[in-house]
Amino acid sequence: MSLQKVISQSVIKAVGELFQTELSAVEFQPTRKDFEGDITVVVFPMLRFVKGNPVEIGTKIGEYLQENVDEVARFNVVKGFLNIVVEDNFYLDFFNSMYSEKDFGYVKTPSKDAVMVEYSSPNTNKPLHLGHIRNNLLGYSVSEILKAAGKKVYKTQIINDRGIHICKSMLAWQKFGDGETPESSGLKGDHLVGKYYVAFDKAYKEQIEELVAKGTEKEKAEKEAPILLEAQEMLRKWEGGDDETVALWKKMNGWVYKGFDVTYKNLGVDFDVLYYESDTYLLGRDVVKDGLERGVFFKKEDGSVWIDLTEEGLDEKIVLRSDGTAVYMTQDIGTAIQRVTDHPDINGMVYTVGNEQDYHFKVLFLILQKLGYDWAKQLYHLSYGMVDLPSGKMKSREGTVVDADDLIENMEDTAESISEELGKLDGYSEAEKKQLYRTIGLGALKYYILKVDPKKRILFNPEESVDFQGNTGPFIQYTYARIQSILRKAEDLGSSAVETSLSLHEKEKELLKQIQLFPETVQLAAENYSPALIANFTYDLVKEFNSFYQQVSILGESDEQKKQFRVQLSRKVGEVIQSAFKLLGINVPERM
Repeated sequence: MSLQKVISQSVIKAVGELFQTELSAVEFQPTRKDFEGDITVVVFPMLRFVKGNPVEIGTKIGEYLQENVDEVARFNVVKGFLNIVVEDNFYLDFFNSMYSEKDFGYVKTPSKDAVMVEYSSPNTNKPLHLGHIRNNLLGYSVSEILKAAGKKVYKTQIINDRGIHICKSMLAWQKFGDGETPESSGLKGDHLVGKYYVAFDKAYKEQIEELVAKGTEKEKAEKEAPILLEAQEMLRKWEGGDDETVALWKKMNGWVYKGFDVTYKNLGVDFDVLYYESDTYLLGRDVVKDGLERGVFFKKEDGSVWIDLTEEGLDEKIVLRSDGTAVYMTQDIGTAIQRVTDHPDINGMVYTVGNEQDYHFKVLFLILQKLGYDWAKQLYHLSYGMVDLPSGKMKSREGTVVDADDLIENMEDTAESISEELGKLDGYSEAEKKQLYRTIGLGALKYYILKVDPKKRILFNPEESVDFQGNTGPFIQYTYARIQSILRKAEDLGSSAVETSLSLHEKEKELLKQIQLFPETVQLAAENYSPALIANFTYDLVKEFNSFYQQVSILGESDEQKKQFRVQLSRKVGEVIQSAFKLLGINVPERM
């Protein structure tokens, strides 16, 4: 049980016995540096229930705790703040109880109810880009955090593999590609297909200019450009099942999937199950027709079907066009239902999608609830802000967006440049250096993005992210490597239980207090779908360790019992750093 829980339960009992009043919660804050104490109870909120002077109330509670709670050594009261000093053996008992625990902080037995987390969900007409990176990192990390918190998790994506945008790439390749393939060009498949999406756009704009020059209104030219009409015809052929069109679609999408797989592997993310828009775009129509009969939806004069959400503060939303064709909302309704059909243990879903879709998901979740699905109350939109780069930092292959492969490569180059400048890699082979640059570069990228609350917009600076000082991935990785160095030098020391009679240094206490917060932090991160809580917990732990390292002798300690404990404590800090970073999808190096 954490220190906060022990003290909280004891304070509630004390207030009940001393003042015959029931408290529902106790407010804590860290003890100020200029006062003695390990944890501080804030008395002021109790004044709503207990009348009197806050100093007197705090003193009475402190006396009760000191007399009745073994863990409390002494206390002091400053105004309305009860500062409590905790016995060293409380921390040592805690350390002994969790020292040998594998994956400390993780729930070992998952619940029967599952959660499906959707992320990535790219279009197959271009490579993954910077926005996809934040999406993938968030979705993957939240999946891992939910698993660590005790949930069964299915990681998924829906691949947008159909529509006019796909046909644009296909048509441009037919016209301008001269049979080019990933093998013949040396390009990754997704980059090759993206190249022809750009080629289509270039040809389309040229045709518009030609039509306008001949006297056609621009708006009309945009609709009547020959290459656009050809793309629309290709889409009709695909929807009609034309063999040649479908074969080309399969071939080019196959190129893209192989390219995506390389990017996902390099980024360190994966999926348990895939859905494809070409399979799901017709889903939902029967659900809408059934909902129409039950009065959930209504039909307008033109035959289109809508839902009225004005009473819920939203508006009317179309779910079927007048010609009976589905809209994206219809598809999302059907896909959600299909996922639960495929995985009956699902009792919730997390959609990792940018904040421009906030309204869409409010509507989707409400519609599913109105259709009577209980699991719809457990749906969550993991909304996130855009990622920007300082201008001129990197150029994408397409010249318009920063693609994921370029960014990953750039991060490795930045890690190499800074590492060599700092002279940290003496004695490494070239292969070891290359692997370390990747570990540092990806760790910097992931940590920089995940340490920020998902809802906030990010300005991502590659050089700043690979700083070996401050709240960065490399700083934490370097501390982990430092701990491994200590452990290598102390291989001959044992790892038996620590004597609870040992007297603790203040810095040892602070480290143990921080470690103790890890299980609670995992649960909070899962409840809030926030990797930032894990990232910033880890930074606080590393700061505490570095303060401990600078002020307390570890291997130079003459008392063998103290030396052994400090090595064990360092080992556990390293394990918690590794466990926390695993939840962020970040690797830690043994040497740096």
